[in-house]
Amino acid sequence: MPTIADRLKTVSVSASVEMTQKARDLAAQGIKVIGLSSGEPDFPTPPHAIEAAHAAALAGDTKYPPVDGTPALRAAIKRKFKRDNNLDYEVGQILTAGGGKQIIFNALMATINPGDEVVIPSPSWISYADIVRFAGGVPVAVDCPQENGFKLRADDLDAAITPKTKWLLLNFPNNPTGAACSRAEMAAIGEVMLKHDHVWIMTDDMYEHLIYDGFEFCTIAEVEPRLYDRTLTVNGVSKAYAMTGWRLGFCGGPADLIKAISNVNTQNSGGVATVTQAAAVAVLDGPQELLAERAAIYRKRRDFVQGRLDAIDGMSCHKPEGAFYLFPNIAGFIGKTTAGGRKIETDRDFVLALIEEQQVVTVHGAAYGMSPFFRLSYATSMETLEEGCDRIEAFCKGMH
Repeated sequence: MPTIADRLKTVSVSASVEMTQKARDLAAQGIKVIGLSSGEPDFPTPPHAIEAAHAAALAGDTKYPPVDGTPALRAAIKRKFKRDNNLDYEVGQILTAGGGKQIIFNALMATINPGDEVVIPSPSWISYADIVRFAGGVPVAVDCPQENGFKLRADDLDAAITPKTKWLLLNFPNNPTGAACSRAEMAAIGEVMLKHDHVWIMTDDMYEHLIYDGFEFCTIAEVEPRLYDRTLTVNGVSKAYAMTGWRLGFCGGPADLIKAISNVNTQNSGGVATVTQAAAVAVLDGPQELLAERAAIYRKRRDFVQGRLDAIDGMSCHKPEGAFYLFPNIAGFIGKTTAGGRKIETDRDFVLALIEEQQVVTVHGAAYGMSPFFRLSYATSMETLEEGCDRIEAFCKGMH
C-alpha cells in the first residue's frame, strides 16, 4: 500500500476551512447557523467584470492562456500598481496565478532551500507557516501583541532575523486582526530591513482597499524605495472586488525573482482562466468608486460588532484599521464552564462550544498563532451580525 508523502506531516488542514465546513454541515441538517468564519466578501462581483468575462467567452477567448497572464491583464496590473501604490513595474516584472495563495506558494517554492527561515509577524494567516514548511523552510513567528495594536515592532523584527532568514512576510491590513501599519510604522520596518540585505520581503496586500477612519494604506516598497529590488508585492482581486471564486492573484517584483516564480507556475498551473483574466482587466481599469462605498459599509459593520463584543464582560475587542475581521481577547472565559456544561480551557474549546450551544461559527486564535482569542468575520449582512452578536452574548452570559 503506497504511503502519503512525509512533507504533508507538518501541514495541517486550514482551521478556517474546517470551521466553515462545520457551518455547512450544520446548515445541511436544517439548523440555522450563523457563519462568521469565512474571509469572503458578501458583495456581488461587479457587473462589468461579469460582462467582460461573458464577452471574452463569446469572442472565443477560451484557449490556453499565457502562463504569466495576458498582455492586457499585465498592462492593467502595471497601471494599478502605479495608480494605487506609486510603484513602477515593467510588464516583465508582473505575473498572475490562481489567487494570492498560489502566488505565495510559487514564490516560496521558487526560493526556499531546506532550513531557510521565513519571519512571519504573528498572529498571521494560517497558510503562511504551512506553505513555508511545505517548501522545506522554517517559519519564525514574531509576536505582535494586542497591547501594540497587533503590529510588528522594529526591535522584535530585528531580533528575529538570522543568517538563515530568507524572507520577511508582511500582511497589513492583517488577517486575522485587521491591524494595519501607518507610514511611520512601515518606515521603521523598512529601516530594519535595510540592515539585512540578504532577506527578501514579501508583502501580502490583499486587504489594501479595506481600510477605515481615514487610515492611509501603504506598502513597503513604496515607503522605502531602497527595498524595491528585494520586495515581492502581492495582491489580487478577491477581497477588494468580491471575486474570491474567480481565482486571480498577481504580483510585481524583481525580474529574476518573477522568472523563477513563473518557472514554478508552469509546473503547477497552466495559467489563470481566460475569462477570469478578462474580468480582472475590467475591474482594475474600471470605475473604482465601489471600493470606498463597500469599505464604508464594512466600517459600519465593524463598529457595530466591535461595540457589541467589547461590551461583553470578560471580553476585550481591539478596533482594527482594516480588513473585515475582529480578533477578540477571551482570557476572561478561560477556566469557566458553559451553560451546556463544557469546560473552557482553550480558545478552541470556546469556539467549539459556541458552535454546539449557539450555532455560531468562528475560528480559534491558536490557529493563527495567538491565544486566547478568536476570529470572526463581519463580511456578512447586518441582520446576520446582529443575531450572531446576540448569540455570542447569550453564550458568554451563560458561563460560570
